[in-house]
Amino acid sequence: MAGLASTNIIGVIGAGTMGIGVAQIAATYGHQVKLFDQNAEAIERSLEQMKKGLDKLVSRERISTEESCEIIDRISSCSQLEELCNCSLIVEAIVENLEVKQSLFKQLESICNNKTILATNTSSISITAIGAVLKHPERLVGMHFFNPAPIMKLVEIISGKMTSIITAETTADTALAWGKKVVQAKSTPGFIVNRVARSFYAESLRLLEESAGSAASLDAIIREAASFRMGPFELMDLIGLDVNYSVTQTVYESFYQDKRFTPSTLQKELVDGGLLGRKSGQGFYQYGDNVQRSEPDSATSSFAPTSIVIEGDLGVAKSLLKLAVSQGLDVTEKRGEGLIKIAEATLALTDGRTATKRAKEEGIENLILFDLMHDYKHNTRIAIAPAIQASAAALDQAI
Repeated sequence: MAGLASTNIIGVIGAGTMGIGVAQIAATYGHQVKLFDQNAEAIERSLEQMKKGLDKLVSRERISTEESCEIIDRISSCSQLEELCNCSLIVEAIVENLEVKQSLFKQLESICNNKTILATNTSSISITAIGAVLKHPERLVGMHFFNPAPIMKLVEIISGKMTSIITAETTADTALAWGKKVVQAKSTPGFIVNRVARSFYAESLRLLEESAGSAASLDAIIREAASFRMGPFELMDLIGLDVNYSVTQTVYESFYQDKRFTPSTLQKELVDGGLLGRKSGQGFYQYGDNVQRSEPDSATSSFAPTSIVIEGDLGVAKSLLKLAVSQGLDVTEKRGEGLIKIAEATLALTDGRTATKRAKEEGIENLILFDLMHDYKHNTRIAIAPAIQASAAALDQAI
């Protein structure tokens, strides 16, 4: 099976962040692109934003000025859906609403010839459900890009119950030809990535609601301890809280209100208030030229340890032993249960229990737990949690 040749015209519906990103990708790989949006001003804004992004690539010598101009010249704006009639592939990137998408694809089916592939960039809506109103649902496929589309490599190709093999394979091969990494999925709620990601967002939102830390602190832990490119709140602001919340609602309802996917009332409040993230100027963070970025809360200590005792195997945190030695600490190793002792404090790697419960069960009053990290030697931020029983001095020593 082969993907679409660069001579094939690509249609993109929706000039939002995702739509303009898909248009840029197709144009980069030589396709003429027709970009449709009911709001002509939205197209102009998005094209201008794309030009700024290309200018940055030119300044970094990632592409030439000539290549940037060619990409821009390959994209033309459309004011009528009928102008997409000669497209070989049309990618829809509009609002996450089943009825709206069904109405759009019914129109496209009547406009385009029977060889046009109709693709939806939906994050979670059933491809089978969207195609239920079509005469030829075998032409409909999910082509789910990730934000920002020109940078993120992954594309999910989702087949509904009626999607033909040739439609799915041609779309997958086209994405591969565009330099993407493709995974093929069935039309299940949330597909693969957004189903897995619900826990990433939901647990982060619960931590914020429980005042476990500020959004900036929780994001910093995810970035600097777990080596993620972005924290959950930064990512939700980038995606758009309305889009993210809508996906959660869809997955929640599709799984018969499974508690794992329960939407956040905090996120709903922000969405209801129009605080949607970057695109509205405020979400979990504020945005603007003169806005100072929120800083994470970092603990400090005046205690300077000279020696520590390590009891037993620290498991995944064993590199802390070498790190302690490299910092000139006097390290004593003993048999034990994987504990680190510093003066009054006893540190242990979390095992899922709260520090307070574990302190009581194991009879360790000044217990402080430390969290998992991607790399204990090189990551720069670590999260710790003291038992309620622990003294202020022990906490200071642990820090």
